[in-house]
Order: sequence, then C-alpha cells, then structure tokens
Amino acid sequence: MNNHVADLDVTAWGDFMAPHAQKERMKEILIVDDNVTSLKQIGAYLTGKYNFSMAKSGAQALQICARERPDLILLDVEMPEMDGFATLEKIKQTPVLSRIPVIFLSGNRDIPTEVKCLHLGALDFIKKPIEKNILIHRLELHLKISSYQIQLADSVARMADSISTTIAEMIEWRDENTGGHVLRTSKLVELIGRELLLTGQFDSELSPSALEMIVRAAPLHDIGKISISDTILLKPDKLNDEEFKIMKTHAALGAEILRSMHARMLTQSYLMYAEKIAASHHERYDGNGYPYGLSGDDIPLCARIMAVADVYDALVNSRIYRKSISHDEAFSMIMDGRGTQFDPRIVDAFETALLNSRWNTQKGGFMS
Repeated sequence: MNNHVADLDVTAWGDFMAPHAQKERMKEILIVDDNVTSLKQIGAYLTGKYNFSMAKSGAQALQICARERPDLILLDVEMPEMDGFATLEKIKQTPVLSRIPVIFLSGNRDIPTEVKCLHLGALDFIKKPIEKNILIHRLELHLKISSYQIQLADSVARMADSISTTIAEMIEWRDENTGGHVLRTSKLVELIGRELLLTGQFDSELSPSALEMIVRAAPLHDIGKISISDTILLKPDKLNDEEFKIMKTHAALGAEILRSMHARMLTQSYLMYAEKIAASHHERYDGNGYPYGLSGDDIPLCARIMAVADVYDALVNSRIYRKSISHDEAFSMIMDGRGTQFDPRIVDAFETALLNSRWNTQKGGFMS
C-alpha cells in the first residue's frame, strides 16, 4: 500500500523503515478525512511507524479498500456527501472488509455521536484535535487485539477444516479401495475455481474469499453416505433400482446434516457452501440429475464445479464396483458431458486448469 492521497503530495511520508520492519511487515493504515490539514497531521504522526494511505472522502476510501485491504481505518465522522457513519455501514456490509478495525475521529464531543459510532461497529473514538501519543497508543492496542483475533479465527478454521476432512475421510474409507478422494477433489475444485476467477465469468458469484470457502467445503460433499448401509455402499456389483434409489438419498441427507451443523456453528460460513455442494453435486446441467432435477444456473455454482471434479476423480481411480480408466478416457467423458451433464463453462475451465497446472494425470494429484 503506497502512501498517497489524491491531489496531495505526500510521497515522502511513510517511506522510512523502522529497524524491525525487515522482520515484521509494517501495518497498513487508511486515514479518511476531508480536511487536508488533518490528513497531513495524522500522516506526520504515523511516518516511520506505519505505512498509510489517505482518502479525502468516504467514496475514495471504499475504492482504496477494494484494491488494498488496510489493517486499520482511521475514519472522520463529519464529511460531505458520504459521512463517516455511511462509510462504516458500507464497510461492514462488505464481507471481505467487515473485520477491519475502525477508529472514528471527530471534533464533535457530544455523547450521542460517540455512542452512535460504537453502535455501528467502530472499536474506538478519538476526539479532535488529535494528540499524537493517544493516537499511537490506540493504534498499537487495536492492531494487537485485531492480530490476536485473526490468529484465533485462523486456528479455529484450521481445526474445523481438520475435523471436517477427517470425517469425510472416515466416510471415504468405507466406500473406496484407495483413499485420497476428498483431498484430490478439493484440489481440483481449487484449480477450476482459480481458472474461473481469471475468466471473470462468475464475478457476481465467485470471489477469492468465496472460492476459499468452497474449497474448504468440498471434502464434505459425500457426508450423507454416512447414512447408507455397507450392504449398498460396498456392493461389488451394479446396484438394482431399489438400492440405487436409496443411494441417491445421500445428497439430500448430506445437505440436512450440514444444515444442522451450520445452525450450531453460525460463524463457519463455509458450511453454507458445503450444504449446497452436498445437495446438488449430482444434479445435471440438462436437468436429469438428482435429487431435485435442477438445471442450468439453478444449480449452485459451487455444486457445478464439484460435479466435474467428483466425476473426473471417480473415473480415474478404482472403486469397489469397477476399475479405473485412463486420464484420456476420463477427460473425453467429461468433454462429452459438456452442456448436458456439466456446465460448459466449468468444463472449459477444467480443461484449461489441467493444461496449465502441475496436475499429474497419471497419478491424479500434483506433481512433486
């Protein structure tokens, strides 16, 4: 994040590196104030301690946040057009920005203003004129708290992912001759998703943060198989109509399990994607899939991605009821399903992703 503000020369500010900066990244502060004098003053206070950017309006601040995610925002309350309150509401409504700590700045000393700032989600309130020592102390305090919160959230996420993957692998061990299906399909989902991000075809549905949650959710796609008896799951021969009817219930049952899990863990947003994937990864683009007969874009994007990854990996790896086929054969079958079984845009991304990645088509994983 460069130290800058439109039409204001501050190129010399914030470029000095603190002695410890080589070991630890300088924190990025966004200062938002329509008063240029105030911006210069705060910038001078931060020089050498933090990297910073400046914005003279709420709209400009949101543009900067869209490009560069600051570690903390200093936000003036009284600004024309979009004031600090409106700016903070926009920030809190944007998932990727909502966790950024915000400190309000204001020359208005009345209690209702301060209470409103805190009610809207600001972590602190500093009155103008700004006193340097108070500002630096508050910044250090809230950046430290934010860092602890991020570390805790990451630890919880890793633990949740580990538990989810272990559960999925336990189910997989009942169903397959060889393990690794949940990990391989997760990698394939990530490869396809990255390619889709590059094409920009699903900008309204797919963002880097959404893809991250989809990849976390992918291992749980077959969790519903926990309710299917071994007699059916491990049958070495083709299932009869009644058995196949029972097998197909794993999609809706899996979605129900994940819906219940999410209700108990509301902060684990990836479970929303997991529910959609479990429910719809056996739907077909032409509407002839199960359990609901959805078609086209009515099938959630995450499930359409999972469908390609799941079928490809199932084909190139042996199952108890059939032997594996070669990559070329499986790839040809995926291509044949373009526009009927699978979303053609997902198939195209799958093709490009495999060509451009280090995916080992012989072993079904990344090359070492």
